[in-house]
Amino acid sequence: MTNVDDVNESADRERVVRPVPMTILAHQDEDDDQASRDEYETLLTAYEGSFRNIAEGEVIKGTVLKVSSSDVVVDVGYKSEGMISVQEFLDEEGECLVRAGDTVDVLLERTEDKDGHIVLSREKAEKMKIWDEVEKAYDDKKVVLGRVIERIKGGLAVDIGVRAFLPGSQVDVRPVRNLDALRGQELRMRVIKVNKKRGNIVLSRKALLEEENAEKKTHTLATLEEGKVLRGVVKNITDYGAFIDLGGIDGLLHVTDMSWGRAAHPSELFKVNDEVDVVVLKFDRSTERVSLGYKQLHADPWTAVEERYEVSNRVNGKVVSLTDYGAFIELEPGVEGLIHVSEMSWSKRVKHPSKLLAVGDAVESMVLGVDPQARRISLGLKQIETNPWHQLADTYPIGSKLTGKVRNLTEFGAFVEVEEGIDGLIHISDMSWSKRLKHPSEVLKKGDEVEAMVLNVDPDNQRLSLGLKQLATDIWDEFFENNKVGSIVEGKVMRITNFGAFVELAEGIEGLIHVSEFDDQGGQEKVELKVDEVTSMKIIKLSPAERKIGLSIRALKSENYEADWDSYGDGAGTGSASSQVTLGDHFKDQS
Repeated sequence: MTNVDDVNESADRERVVRPVPMTILAHQDEDDDQASRDEYETLLTAYEGSFRNIAEGEVIKGTVLKVSSSDVVVDVGYKSEGMISVQEFLDEEGECLVRAGDTVDVLLERTEDKDGHIVLSREKAEKMKIWDEVEKAYDDKKVVLGRVIERIKGGLAVDIGVRAFLPGSQVDVRPVRNLDALRGQELRMRVIKVNKKRGNIVLSRKALLEEENAEKKTHTLATLEEGKVLRGVVKNITDYGAFIDLGGIDGLLHVTDMSWGRAAHPSELFKVNDEVDVVVLKFDRSTERVSLGYKQLHADPWTAVEERYEVSNRVNGKVVSLTDYGAFIELEPGVEGLIHVSEMSWSKRVKHPSKLLAVGDAVESMVLGVDPQARRISLGLKQIETNPWHQLADTYPIGSKLTGKVRNLTEFGAFVEVEEGIDGLIHISDMSWSKRLKHPSEVLKKGDEVEAMVLNVDPDNQRLSLGLKQLATDIWDEFFENNKVGSIVEGKVMRITNFGAFVELAEGIEGLIHVSEFDDQGGQEKVELKVDEVTSMKIIKLSPAERKIGLSIRALKSENYEADWDSYGDGAGTGSASSQVTLGDHFKDQS
């Protein structure tokens, strides 16, 4: 049995005891010694009955009595007040959220601890309330808000007042590769599973998005048509374009329809979650595929481009790209021109545009041609400088001599560098008067210093013709001056063909003995020529223009006969016996 002294003694302890009504205490002081046991029990029962009837595990309301640096004292209408750590009442900045007199919800964990205190918890009370709300949201299919805490195995941890799990497959209607990017974001979700005993809550953002998209899609499809301008949100970016959410249905904005200018990658122009106005280019209602355009909402810069960039005008631009065949120059956003590698220098041999230009360089060039339909502008870099080929005729007049270095040999001639970037060609036919050359390497070698004569200058086609043999005396001219038709010459047979024999009369000079000129076909003697055989013959034809010489052995024999006949006549006139020869003897000797 508990008496009043025991109650008073317990009041001296650390816990705070609710004061006993003065009427009861006075009565006890006066009649304590005389009160009966039953009367005391009746009074004690009445005293204890004045407190609230609460049970452990129940969420109840309490009043804040005092706030200290470490604890918050809360009165819940029980025998004693509860003391809760002040940490449970601090916000993110460390400020206490309650003051004396505030009403708060707390959970009664135990009615008395080892020190006789009532054990309360605000955090657990809040969680209890949240669990009730989560269960209600699950039953009613209501939307819950949560903040992504961190990425965990299989998905994301989300704070909705209590820790919940958002599987990766339920984050979006499309797979999300970078879940870490969602950390700290606030999401709208549905509760698809809840187990209070195990403390498990599973969420789905995908389910909510599918529901919302279905409603938006119905409305969008009803109003969607080609040519219509819509506002959408960039949902995803790929190498070839961007997917735009038009409201429950996605359309593709291809990279070629993003800008009139150059766009290496869609990410240069758009970012995920950007709001953008687009025009419907094509809509297939059966497949629900939508093609979108962005550049079509802006004026085409190629309109009237011929008026802004007239041929022969000088223009300024920026190098935006280099290729093996040239450099692309941005003249204005959406308008580019090409400087072909062949139009970069009059004299320098440009193997690659990067030898002269770099991306980002500011460059001045000349408009060479404009094709608006093909969206092409041809530009020239060398045209803004003086063409050295136009001065070449003055520097190297025809007939003048020059010295250069053999830069390259081909089957048809040798290229000689006259000055930097300017080559002249010595054709194989202009290398020697006499030699029959099969290849220029028989006369010249790469790297040789050579003196040549200027034969022709063609500035328009950038061609310079040179001659090597023109610096030497023409042996053919000498031959034609010293020999005439009827002259008797000697020569060595060089080669025999089915139509005659070629005979070398002097170094580099050949003549032809036609088969018909070998011998007198009516005679008894037949001439057979052999290669390297030296023989005498008569010149029967000269062609200086064509450098051809016709030879004949038959004509030479005929001349010998006539000389003998003349000799016979002269001898008969003398009367000398020693010189008398009969005609029969003459023919006998000839035989």
